[in-house]
Amino acid sequence: DYWLEQLLAVKGDVEFVLVYPPGVARRAIADSRVKSLTSPYPGEFIQRFLALLNADGQYVLALDDDDYVHPDVATPIEAYFAKFPQSLGLRLMQARIPLQNREAVYQPWGSIPHINSLEVVSRREGRLQTTLQEVPIAPLQRSFDWRYLVWPFTKRTDDHGPHIENFNNKVWRNDRVQQILPDISRVMMIYGALTWIPRWGLDRLMGLFLQATYYQEGAIVAHWMPEPAQVRFLEGDPAQKPPRFHVVSDGLLVKRFPQYGYFWNLFFNKLSYVPRIYGKMLRQRGKKHPGA
Repeated sequence: DYWLEQLLAVKGDVEFVLVYPPGVARRAIADSRVKSLTSPYPGEFIQRFLALLNADGQYVLALDDDDYVHPDVATPIEAYFAKFPQSLGLRLMQARIPLQNREAVYQPWGSIPHINSLEVVSRREGRLQTTLQEVPIAPLQRSFDWRYLVWPFTKRTDDHGPHIENFNNKVWRNDRVQQILPDISRVMMIYGALTWIPRWGLDRLMGLFLQATYYQEGAIVAHWMPEPAQVRFLEGDPAQKPPRFHVVSDGLLVKRFPQYGYFWNLFFNKLSYVPRIYGKMLRQRGKKHPGA
C-alpha cells in the first residue's frame, strides 16, 4: 500500500504501467494516469517487456515493487533531455537501503538541484551534490579473453570503468527503446516455438542491447545525477532471492551481437555460475518441501 501510494505521488504528466501476473486480480486505482495490464505468463522478463511495449511516454523508467522514486523526478528528467537531447539515458542517484532498515524509506526526500546549475564532469571526485558525471557507453569493443575456454572462473577485468549495464532504475529515451523491442523479440526465438524461458530477467539484457544497437566507441550516452537520491532501493539478503539464470539473456546478446568480445566474456563468466544457481534452486525447493 505504501509503495503504491508513493508511486502515485509522482507529479507531472506521467503514465504508470502496472503489469500483473496471470491469475492475479488487478487492483482498482482511482488515478487516470494508471494503465493496468495482465501478462500472458508470469516472470520479470515477459511482464516488463509487455510494459515497455505499451509505454507511451517520451521517457521510460523501470521500477520494481521495492523501488521508491522521488515525487519530483519528472522535472529534472525533462530539463536534462532538453539540455542533452542526444543522450540515450539518465542515470538516477540511488540510495541502497537494507531491508531491515525500512524506516529510511519513510524519510522525506531531499530537493533535487536544477540541471542547469550542475557542472558536467568526467569524474565525480567526491562532489556528489554539484556535478553531473558523464557516463560513457559500455566498452563492448574489448577483446574476448580466451582463458574462459580453459577456466571459466577467470575474473573479469574488461567490465571495469564508469559505464552502466542494467536498465532498471534509470531513465531512457522511449523512442530508442521502442525501436529495439521487435529486434529483442526476434532474438528470443531460440528453439522454434519456445520464445519464453522462465527464471531470467530483462534488466541487463535491455541496458546492454540498447548500447549495442546504438554503439559508437567512446560515446557519452548518459549522465549520472548527483545527490540527494532520486531512487530508494530496498536491498535484501541475496541468498533469499529467487534463482535466476541470467546466462540465458547474456547468450541472447552474444547471438545478436557476436562481434563484441565484451558479450562473450560476460556469457562465459556467468556460465560458470549455473551449477551454484541450480544448487540454490534445489536448496530453496527443499526448504519449501522438507523431506521431498
